[in-house]
Amino acid sequence: MTEPTSTPSPERSPDREVVDLCRDLLRIDTSNFGDDSGPGERPAAEYVAEKLTEVGLETTVFESAPGRTSVVARMDGADPSRSDALLIHGHLDVVPADAAEWTHDPFSGEIVDGCLWGRGAVDMKDMDAMILSVVRDRLRTGRRPARPLILAFLADEEAGGVLGAHWAVDHHAELFEGATEAISEVGGFSLTVRDDLRLYLIETAQKGIDWMRLTVDGRAGHGSMVSSGNAVTELAEAVARLGRYEWPVRVNPTVQAFLDAAGEAFGVTLDPDDPEQLLKTLGSVGRIIAATVRNTTNPTMLKAGYKHNVIPGRAEAFIDGRFLPGYEEEFAATLDEILGPNVKRESLVHDIAVQTEFSGSLVDAMTAALLSEDPGAQTVPYCLSGGTDAKSFSTLGIRNFGFAPLRLPPELDFAGMFHGVDERVPVESLRFGARVLDTFLDLA
Repeated sequence: MTEPTSTPSPERSPDREVVDLCRDLLRIDTSNFGDDSGPGERPAAEYVAEKLTEVGLETTVFESAPGRTSVVARMDGADPSRSDALLIHGHLDVVPADAAEWTHDPFSGEIVDGCLWGRGAVDMKDMDAMILSVVRDRLRTGRRPARPLILAFLADEEAGGVLGAHWAVDHHAELFEGATEAISEVGGFSLTVRDDLRLYLIETAQKGIDWMRLTVDGRAGHGSMVSSGNAVTELAEAVARLGRYEWPVRVNPTVQAFLDAAGEAFGVTLDPDDPEQLLKTLGSVGRIIAATVRNTTNPTMLKAGYKHNVIPGRAEAFIDGRFLPGYEEEFAATLDEILGPNVKRESLVHDIAVQTEFSGSLVDAMTAALLSEDPGAQTVPYCLSGGTDAKSFSTLGIRNFGFAPLRLPPELDFAGMFHGVDERVPVESLRFGARVLDTFLDLA
């Protein structure tokens, strides 16, 4: 059911509720620790389902495990001849936050200095709120989008989507039937070049994920003895080699297109071999770009032993690996060469790299929608160093983009907001994003 529940009004205000909706979502703790020890997404999913039901949308609410809850709804388009649905998806979980480290409580949703503070403010309850605000306003005012919409609010993205998007695609693929294109997080944000020019980065590619466990089996024994087969020593040497390895530069078409466009806008030639230049020219966004010109492997956890004077028989390390589109085989072969024969490598979470062209009517609609709110906007493609639920939906043949529009103040360390302390989003950026998204739906 997609009919409005009240008499349509000609007044459109897609940004009217977006701040309050975002505040409500931030106050619902959906921390995902990656081991099912968190509170789960159910309270947030029930909130979203209620807000959609209020304006006449039927929702499907399902769980992959107790408390790991997702919501999907479908909204008819204005043109009955169009069956090519647009999927708009967001995730409801957030990474954990320690309140003692924050200036303001990460689950209070406080507004301070023109920003809305909280865990999930940019990753990605801001986009969830934009979607809700725009859809609710459209149903109240009787304004259907140009094409059918599928709205998905998903669990578990912050742990690889195994209990969220992956599970939904495997068990409820029928809910996404007809979707040909999709938009979601980490794209559409601005990078200020000068007062009259802002680049808006549209995500058209993202690196693959390989979260792996390295294991070395050695000879257990007394800590006072000479040890010739110490698992900790063997593993530590392998981890050090991997952590210090400088992966070669590999510039794919998306990254090259960004470097060319950004270089022209800033009046410089951006060298992918020079991370310091990228940071100097692009500010905090340079950290994202520098991570997309090569594969990466970062050791994140170590585990071995149980007592000071006992040499353990096994040692483990955990690695966050990311590989560029088209370079997965090279990535795996290099890993084996660096680690050597005594280190067992096991993938705990493995997901594909994705890439699409920066062209077509949907890209044109993004550009036009941004220009309607910011005459100084110029859209450019970029590659995301992390991963999103787009990976799951690409397996259904859906073409994916990152487009969660935000016009940001130049001084904001936007890249540092993701998984960082004091995550926050400017209130005016939220309202801007809702207006752009609303216009986009008329053009898409």
